[in-house]
Amino acid sequence: MPPPVLITDPQDPRVADFRDLKAGDRPAGAPPGVSPVIVEGTAAIERLLLSPYRVRAVFGVPGRVEALGVPADAPVYVADKWVLSEVIGFRLTRGALASADRLPAADLGGLLRGPDPAAPRRLAILEALNDHENLGSIARSAVALGVDGLLLDPRCADPLYRRSVRVSMGHVLTLPFAVLPDWPGGLDRLHDAGYLTVALTPADDAVDLADVDPRAHPRTAVLLGAEGPGLTPEAQRAARVRARIPMRSGVDSLGVAAAAAVAFAALR
Repeated sequence: MPPPVLITDPQDPRVADFRDLKAGDRPAGAPPGVSPVIVEGTAAIERLLLSPYRVRAVFGVPGRVEALGVPADAPVYVADKWVLSEVIGFRLTRGALASADRLPAADLGGLLRGPDPAAPRRLAILEALNDHENLGSIARSAVALGVDGLLLDPRCADPLYRRSVRVSMGHVLTLPFAVLPDWPGGLDRLHDAGYLTVALTPADDAVDLADVDPRAHPRTAVLLGAEGPGLTPEAQRAARVRARIPMRSGVDSLGVAAAAAVAFAALR
C-alpha cells in the first residue's frame, strides 16, 4: 500500500465521500440509495476488503489504516482526530472509515435459486423494516446463522446505510439482498421455487416455532416485520405458516433483531 496522504484541511475535496455524515448517514444533499457505501471501523473495513464492493477511499487516524491491506488503486488518507471529526461531523471512536461503490441489488430469480437449485437454502424476508440498526443486526445474525440472503419489501430501509453496515460489523456486505416489489403477492415466487414461508408472530394461534422441522423443509424463508407493529395481516395470510417463539408468561414478544436470531438458529 502506498504511504497514506495527510489531510490537514477539513474542506479538502479528496475526502468528500466522508463529509457531514452525522444524522443523515450520507453526504448532505445526496439522495438515498445512490451515495457511496460508508464502512466504519477497521474490523468492518477488513470485511469490505473481502467483499465484492470496490473500495473508493479509506480515511482514518495515523496508525489505524496502514495495516489494512487496502488495494493499491484505492487512496488512503490520514488526519489527526480533530480534522477527522471536523470532516465527518462527529467523533469517530473506531479509528477509520472507508467508502465503496454501490452494487445493484441481486437478481431476484438468481437469489431464490442460489448457486445450486437443489441445495438447501434459507432466506429472511423483511417487511417495512425501517430501523437501520435492526436491519444491520439482522444481517449480522443472518450471516452467522446460515441465512443465504435477504429479501426486502419496497418500504424497507437501505441495508447499505452507514448505520446498518456499522451494526452488522460489515457482514451485510457479504449478504446478497433483493427487493420483492410485489408485496405480499410476490411471496408466490418463493412458493413456486419450493420455499416454505414462515411468518413470525407472537399470536397465540400460531404454531410453535419448534414444530417447524427444517429437515422436512430444506428451503425455508422467515418473514419478519417492523419493530412494534410486526407483520401485517396481509403478509401473515400470504405465508404458508405462522409461527411463534414460546416465551414465559408476561412477555409477549422479543425485539425483531432478537426474534430473527432465534428463528434463524431454530431453522438452520
